[in-house]
Amino acid sequence: MGDLTAEYELLRNGTGAVWLPRDVLRMTGPDAVSFLQGQVSQDVEGLAVGGSAWSLVLQPQGKVDALVRLTRVADDTVVVDTDPGYGEPVLARLNRFKLRVKADIDVLDWRCLAVRGATPAGEVVGVPAFGVGGDVIGEDVSVPDGVPVCDLAAYDVLRIEHGWPAMGAELTERTIPAEAGIVDRTVSFTKGCYTGQELVARIDSRGGNVPRRLRGLVVQGAAAAGAAVVVHGKEVGALTSVAASPASPDATVALAYVHRDVEPGAAASVDAVPAEVRSLPLVP
Repeated sequence: MGDLTAEYELLRNGTGAVWLPRDVLRMTGPDAVSFLQGQVSQDVEGLAVGGSAWSLVLQPQGKVDALVRLTRVADDTVVVDTDPGYGEPVLARLNRFKLRVKADIDVLDWRCLAVRGATPAGEVVGVPAFGVGGDVIGEDVSVPDGVPVCDLAAYDVLRIEHGWPAMGAELTERTIPAEAGIVDRTVSFTKGCYTGQELVARIDSRGGNVPRRLRGLVVQGAAAAGAAVVVHGKEVGALTSVAASPASPDATVALAYVHRDVEPGAAASVDAVPAEVRSLPLVP
């Protein structure tokens, strides 16, 4: 389409679709579900066939290896998709722990179509990161009749406004899950043990207290990822993702990890440009 404002409105308040770059793996075999149950933070065994949930693959120390989506497509088969460039690291990480396990993991050359504002149909439909709809994943995925295809840039504006973290930006090997504000979407506290559980459980038992938190920022001008966030003359964080949003004319919306003492509503500056720290999501 090429009109960012129109595409943004379609994805936020209407009906639209976006081709999302995703890396896709498939694990199948009699031990597939039980193996993943011990490797990821979500309750895989609790997923019904056709069910989908977001999860984390964690380091033994509890920091993030990858944010993934799990879709159980059969009793013994789970499709795992993640941000582009992270499929191979997830594959290597799972294979490193896959000892005497009766299951195979394959890399799939599949596509992902995010549909918003409508209920999509397909063999594999993953729960969306935000908004109403779902993400159709498969080898042969087509756009539903009458649904306009929007640019990835419009989707990324909404990703930032909804506070959904991206691998390589908000999520790195140094990230503690509670900092990113996604524990409630990605972690089961009623399942059995899994790799990296100790740190997640310890922080939860202490009220989720972490040194920094992912916040939204509205900067009254241009800004770039990596720019420092300054509050009361002190650097308290740095921007991780930025975008120009039709919902905030003449401003930049951004995500940033800021010190836990900085509350939403705080006045800030980014490269001497006035800004405000806000709670996430930035839009309803």
